[in-house]
Amino acid sequence: MDRVFLSIVIPAYNEERRLPHSLEQIGDFLRAQPYRSEIIVVENGSVDDTCGVVERYAATVRPEDPFRVRLLHSEKGKGAAVKMGMLAGKGDYLFICDADLSMPIHEVNKFLPPQLPPGEYDVAIASREIPGARRFNEPLYRHIMGRVFNFVVRTLVVPGIEDTQCGFKCFTREAAMAIFPYQTIGGWGFDPEVLYIARLRGLRIVEIPIDWYFQADSRVSPVRDTVHMVRDVLRIRRNDRLGVYAPHPHPLGTEALVE
Repeated sequence: MDRVFLSIVIPAYNEERRLPHSLEQIGDFLRAQPYRSEIIVVENGSVDDTCGVVERYAATVRPEDPFRVRLLHSEKGKGAAVKMGMLAGKGDYLFICDADLSMPIHEVNKFLPPQLPPGEYDVAIASREIPGARRFNEPLYRHIMGRVFNFVVRTLVVPGIEDTQCGFKCFTREAAMAIFPYQTIGGWGFDPEVLYIARLRGLRIVEIPIDWYFQADSRVSPVRDTVHMVRDVLRIRRNDRLGVYAPHPHPLGTEALVE
């Protein structure tokens, strides 16, 4: 393939039901774009037919299509899957995308040039909270849970960001290579960690308002995952004190991290 402009990274755990429709939508979208791209599905411990779904869809991609599909396997955990996919991606821009497509895929272009001018940002994250964003069908308890956690995150690690947990985020290649080698959290709490590292590197973060549709079979557990994410926020602060996020040169150079 020619140079890849966009890598779409999809962490997938037991997604045999939702992935077929999502992959079809993403593929149809990418076929209509003027750039080369890739879909990277990172399966992380699935016990269903997630891998078969991806393999069957990849077999339908035609040689003339402007994208390819790759299936990777990571340790269990959304954060672990995202890290592997982001370091393996070949795109100039790398986009994290939830398997349920709660954000319509056509909104990806809001995060890319020319709609978002290059040179004005390093990390663009989807927001359900800033002016212009719209939520659909979200239960009140989920919204309250999200706002409480965001308050904790804003207070302790990334002040000024209204929505750290939306599962759609775009990184320039340079930003991804400065952030993801240092990610340590393999679970749901990886989002504030990578944004914290971005801030430590002096990278520019912008929030993009999106349309977001609540999915009734969301994998988030209100109590369990909130407890885990608060624990992870405290771990981020501890890691920083211990120097875990201090930049260090890779002996083979940055490109070695994505081989």
